[in-house]
Amino acid sequence: MEHAETLIFNYSNIFFSYYFNDDIRCHKMIEDHSLAYIYAGEMLAEKGSEKTKIHKGQCVFIRKDHRLTLTKKAKDGQQFQAIFMVFNRKFLRDFFYSLDKSEIPTDIKKIKNSLVKLPNNPEIESLFESLKPYFNSTNEPREQIMNLKLQEGIYTLLNIDPGFYSCLFDFTEPWKIDILDFMDKNYMYDFSIEDIANYTGRSLASFKRDFRKISFLSPQKWLMEKRLKVAYDKLKIDNKKVSDVYHEVGFKNLSHFSTAFKKRFGVAPTQ
Repeated sequence: MEHAETLIFNYSNIFFSYYFNDDIRCHKMIEDHSLAYIYAGEMLAEKGSEKTKIHKGQCVFIRKDHRLTLTKKAKDGQQFQAIFMVFNRKFLRDFFYSLDKSEIPTDIKKIKNSLVKLPNNPEIESLFESLKPYFNSTNEPREQIMNLKLQEGIYTLLNIDPGFYSCLFDFTEPWKIDILDFMDKNYMYDFSIEDIANYTGRSLASFKRDFRKISFLSPQKWLMEKRLKVAYDKLKIDNKKVSDVYHEVGFKNLSHFSTAFKKRFGVAPTQ
């Protein structure tokens, strides 16, 4: 996948990422456990008031189902460059079934932190050094090779801390998150209704059913109403510029915002 400012190769859930500007900020719900190794630049991970910097040469475990803001940044004259290993549910299930269950330790504490910085041990260095050549290769690696690398990533985590057993192989459904609380905090982001359902721990059908219990509006209309009301306050009370407000509340273009605002309030946002 290529964009003017990014270049990302996905080889069987191992992502090779280049960024070509100094600061890229992305809001993302981490749907699967993952490992991130920073080859150049740095990454800032924010969850609420918690902030963690991951520097060049560092590897971090990112736990699934946590709302994170990730900022990929240039550092010391080098643009951001990293590898992300993503362990989806099916992969982890297959891996778990292949384990000798008698060797799984008991009475282990589950990893609960959203982000875990990993030690720079030989296993981590060996794993990512073996992947580094694919940054500059024009030949796509075979799926079987990438699958083995994912398995190596899991074994590396389990050797670092047995607590990863209970974290990685917990296949219970995610806890349901309060819908309105989530939407109230994240109305400005470009999430589809399917995204919101997933992020709040529901199937799409379950989300729609639960939403009907708490609002007479459809989810799309609720989001539109929320964005317009916040925009109204920003313009009238905070005296902000229209050119700033429409983007802040989640509209993609000024024309759409102006049309929706006038339809809702009877006046143009400039008035």
